[in-house]
Amino acid sequence: MADILMPKATAVWLIDNTTLTFDQIADLCGLHHLEVKGIADGDVAENMRGVDPISGGELTREEILKGEEDPEYRLKTAPSKIAHIPQPKRKGARYTPVARRGDKPDAIAWFIRNHPEVTDPQISKLIGTTKATITNVRDKTHWNSANIKPVDPVTLGLCSQIELDEVIAKSSSRRRKMEAERAAQEEGPGLAPAEAVEQSDTAADPFEAPAPDAPEPSADDVFSAFKN
Repeated sequence: MADILMPKATAVWLIDNTTLTFDQIADLCGLHHLEVKGIADGDVAENMRGVDPISGGELTREEILKGEEDPEYRLKTAPSKIAHIPQPKRKGARYTPVARRGDKPDAIAWFIRNHPEVTDPQISKLIGTTKATITNVRDKTHWNSANIKPVDPVTLGLCSQIELDEVIAKSSSRRRKMEAERAAQEEGPGLAPAEAVEQSDTAADPFEAPAPDAPEPSADDVFSAFKN
């Protein structure tokens, strides 16, 4: 798949403004050539507004000219102008817009229900909340407990999917350990060793029939067995 932000909208613009072939447009936008033909015929992406890849910095005019001159040429996207710029690392707590701050308890409840292996400091750092709020949601002592519903933080816009996956991946080993401990508790105590079973089976039974070669028990032996 090519690095085109809006492939179908870009294909619409290239069909309307260039003489590139369907195969060239399909290869650039990561689409099937029949899908590009459908766009040209109006069967696909009907009424979709085209997006200019030149103004968006995804394609150069020179690259389009090369493609128009040679139908076998495969267009290459323009290098990003900001990819080489290092992104500053975020320091301190995450800033959350005021409109989103009321959603944090829902995200905390989602972690508690679906990913208990994620620690409180990890939750606090990811969505920008406090340990006291996490404790209140877990203990159901939060002032709005009646209205809290588990919702994942990505849906709420509190973090990105990449950030969430990274936190869960870091806690995967802790989750496996928790599941193993839970399974051990559900299984209960194990079976008795085979040696103990064999010993109990071979223990002397006073009422067991004597061996063929054993002497006949006397009356005193029978009465002593009942007394014991």
